[in-house]
Amino acid sequence: MIRAVISDFGGVLTTPLINSFIAYQRESGIGLEDLGTAMAKVMKADGGRHPLFELEKGRLSEEEFTRRLGDALGRPLGTMRETYFENLHPNEPMIGLMRELRDHGLRMALLTNNVREWEPLWRAKLPDVDDVFEVIVDSAFVGMRKPEPEIYRLTLERLGDGLRAEDCLFVDDVELNCRTARELGMTAVHFRDNDQAIAEVRAVISA
Repeated sequence: MIRAVISDFGGVLTTPLINSFIAYQRESGIGLEDLGTAMAKVMKADGGRHPLFELEKGRLSEEEFTRRLGDALGRPLGTMRETYFENLHPNEPMIGLMRELRDHGLRMALLTNNVREWEPLWRAKLPDVDDVFEVIVDSAFVGMRKPEPEIYRLTLERLGDGLRAEDCLFVDDVELNCRTARELGMTAVHFRDNDQAIAEVRAVISA
């Protein structure tokens, strides 16, 4: 029996993240392929540590991340956050589903890979986040990120009440993150669109 739901934020409770990246590409003139090449250069120079992963673990500040990528690109990167959040919008059907699950007595947790400096901005997209989710685990504040198993275990620990992985339903738009959840014993729904995900979540809960 499912007793708890653990949901991702970006791409599940919001519009697709790719929309924000495409908008940034359009406004900055810096292609996603160029960003990938720059990240690979920074990663090589930093002993194999991926700059995006370091940013999401809170080990690298947004300012330092931007500077390093700009140096690798040979041009200022500029600030991504404004364009990113202007093009990121709440996904009301999924947010409504989460509220419904909370009202039915399920334990609720939010597990997000995010950027420390962006916390006020992403929270503003879901003003009642603390009412819907009793536990919020943000990668940038705990020094680990999905799909590392430790961050899933930390979320279970913070939910408490003797919950096991088998008691949890995990929802994420990244299949790799879902795979880790399944390996730990959770039931996982890979979010692809609202109709598909809502139907799958309801089927799991009703079962």
